[in-house]
Amino acid sequence: MCTAISFDSNGLYFGRTLDNDFSFGEKVTVTPRNFPLEFRKAGRLDSHFAIIGMAFVKDNYTLYYDAMNECGLCMAGLNFVGNAVYNEAVEDKQNIAQFELLPWILAKCRSVDEACSLLEKTNITNEAFSTNLPASQLHWLVADKNRTITVECTADGMKIYDNRLGVLTNNPPFDKQVENYKKYFYLSAKDPEDFDYKEGHYSKGVGTIGLPGDLTSQSRFVRAAFVKNNSVTGNNENESVNSFFHIMNSVEQQRGCCVFDEDKYEITIYTSCCSADNGIYYYTTYGNHRISAVDMNKENLDSERLVCYPLIKNERIEMQN
Repeated sequence: MCTAISFDSNGLYFGRTLDNDFSFGEKVTVTPRNFPLEFRKAGRLDSHFAIIGMAFVKDNYTLYYDAMNECGLCMAGLNFVGNAVYNEAVEDKQNIAQFELLPWILAKCRSVDEACSLLEKTNITNEAFSTNLPASQLHWLVADKNRTITVECTADGMKIYDNRLGVLTNNPPFDKQVENYKKYFYLSAKDPEDFDYKEGHYSKGVGTIGLPGDLTSQSRFVRAAFVKNNSVTGNNENESVNSFFHIMNSVEQQRGCCVFDEDKYEITIYTSCCSADNGIYYYTTYGNHRISAVDMNKENLDSERLVCYPLIKNERIEMQN
């Protein structure tokens, strides 16, 4: 289970939680402009936009979970198990395997509008990366500074939704998530006008009574949307990044609260934040709450080689005495 948001705070900030019970050894990975991208049925791109994001690198191929390109276009893939349906290859479109979609879009598109145009010409196929890595069942959040969309492939075909809430979790499909969210329009960051804390009421925050606090996808969708849309932030990069991680903390999963099997627990393995205007990829991990960052612009973006940074996983505590 995962949560992703796009957040406007004097610029676009975009990211996600990755919630799972195990890690593939993902790393912050920069794909420079001249690193060749091989697509199973769509040929090879020798030159493209540079990309930075979180990826599992297998056989020199970047299996990105979430990323942004140098133009500020951002994209994340989230689990959509039971609803995602991909196709066999067809002749009249570009056939792109599910695991190729994120680099396909970010390598070629400057904006969400360009991504929509490319998606109209794209057929997402069910081809597996390998026998050990079958096609993941995903849907995607795509954003730039002007627009956010959700992309889903179901039995009814590909659907592209304008996502004005700027939030995506997992199941059910996006249109049903939005319908469920409408049940919570009564929520307010302000207390009711006739509320008087001094008269013995037990707490402030009465306007949020009913905000779901469980770990299910629908509840995280509502909670992330409420917190994001009521978040107040400052005007600079550090304040915006700080606010972003506070928003994502509202949907963090703690070890022990969601049990898979004996001694297996779903946790928030990492939380990411892409600063689209500045090309900086920020992240925290379950074991390290201090924000770490990789600036793509400090790398040689005309290189032909991947650049990978292992995640900092051990807590870094700043002693004050």
